[in-house]
Amino acid sequence: MDKKLSNLPLRRGVGVALLNKDNQLFVARRIDNPNDFWQMPQGGIDKGENSLEAAYRELDEETSIKNVELIHEVEEEISYNLPDNLLGIIWKGKFKGQTQKWYIMRFLGEDNEINLNTKYPEFLEWKWINYENITDKVVEFKLHVYEKIKKELKKLI
Repeated sequence: MDKKLSNLPLRRGVGVALLNKDNQLFVARRIDNPNDFWQMPQGGIDKGENSLEAAYRELDEETSIKNVELIHEVEEEISYNLPDNLLGIIWKGKFKGQTQKWYIMRFLGEDNEINLNTKYPEFLEWKWINYENITDKVVEFKLHVYEKIKKELKKLI
């Protein structure tokens, strides 16, 4: 890693592990990644909002999902660093990675409410999976994050 880039700060962010009524987990495939990687909704915290507000906003912005209830707040924040090939590119080169606050929520709506064709679309497609499969198709630099969320889900389900 370039010394200058390694001194960049971590971006403050949030993530949402969204369960349906059958305890299946929502995942989506990003538009900007041609590989078969799937992720949960996540994003940055805007100025003036707290992490829970950011989680609800990100979920709505990425999936149009509003009808949820908070089940659990993951106590520990989880950080990841971008791989060298993405440093200086993602987030306009301002950050070397992200420190995330994670929330586990329950989707109370119907699947037809989910709409990825948002103002600034991030995902091509979505699906419900068994939470135990969360680490099967994740980008390597976020694998440890998803392993921790999987442990949190196992305690709740």
